[in-house]
Amino acid sequence: MTSQHPVLALDIGGTKLAVAMVDERGQTLGLLIEPTDKLRGPDAVIAHLFDMGRRSIELAGLGSPVAVGISCGGPLDAASGVLTGPLHLPGWIDIPIVDLARETFGVPAALENDATAAALAEHRFGAARGADTALYLTLSTGVGGGAVIAGRLHRGAAGNGGEFGHITVRPGGRLCGCGRNGCLEAYASGTNIADRAADLLTSNDRASTLRDLPVVRAEHVAAAAAAGDPLAADVWTETVEVLGQAITDLVNVFEPDVVVLGGGVTRSGAMLLEPVRDIVRRTAMPPAARAATVTLAALGDVVCVVGAGALGHDLSLRLDREGSSRV
Repeated sequence: MTSQHPVLALDIGGTKLAVAMVDERGQTLGLLIEPTDKLRGPDAVIAHLFDMGRRSIELAGLGSPVAVGISCGGPLDAASGVLTGPLHLPGWIDIPIVDLARETFGVPAALENDATAAALAEHRFGAARGADTALYLTLSTGVGGGAVIAGRLHRGAAGNGGEFGHITVRPGGRLCGCGRNGCLEAYASGTNIADRAADLLTSNDRASTLRDLPVVRAEHVAAAAAAGDPLAADVWTETVEVLGQAITDLVNVFEPDVVVLGGGVTRSGAMLLEPVRDIVRRTAMPPAARAATVTLAALGDVVCVVGAGALGHDLSLRLDREGSSRV
């Protein structure tokens, strides 16, 4: 059945832009994924994003959207629709993205932190569907997070709640992009997995198959570790240890039904999931905390797009209710 109320969903990542029309069932139509090329600056990237939006509307063939939902990493001000200074987009200061989208597409628009939008998507359509309390962590260019508590999306006082990537896992450790030292993001993001491997390659002369690569990426580290490369294995072991420790702390605080892991790093599958699960089982406080399920996201690479779409649908429904109440 074709949706009669499609929403245009825009996801602004540090590496890629993803755009689609999203129906009420969370299905994506007219999906487009293209490089962000953030060095061009916000004006050029936003123009490209909106052009993708127009192309997606045409490809989906569902007519005009009823709303626009936008997901992006923070910091941001969801209430005012402004990107105040996303860490993955240097130079994007006080960008009124909601106003720009509203002017471009002629419909209401809403903004949400990308990991919060992903938590909404997984809770409504994915691996956390039906859970009373669910946590979501995305392990990608950075590490983000979102939470559904007692069935409701947690946003925090200023809309940036759930910054699980900035839990301190190594006091005084590696410098994080947020300016602090020892954050989870500085160890478990795809960017920092690769950077840690590169640091080891330059700081010692240990043998490693990674030395044969012109550029080392997180997926290379995972593959080399799986093949028995000792240097890569050291990096990967530390990655799963700090991630398991951080999730244990979150489980102890929130006592969730489920913890969902998404993002590009999770393409390593069981190699990431099983040791993290084992750490949580062994170290979370009993009794109920140990019952928390740790699992991989069900929506894959489109999770933030689906979340942005869900955000747009919620906005449209809210405006319809408010309009009806004034009649």
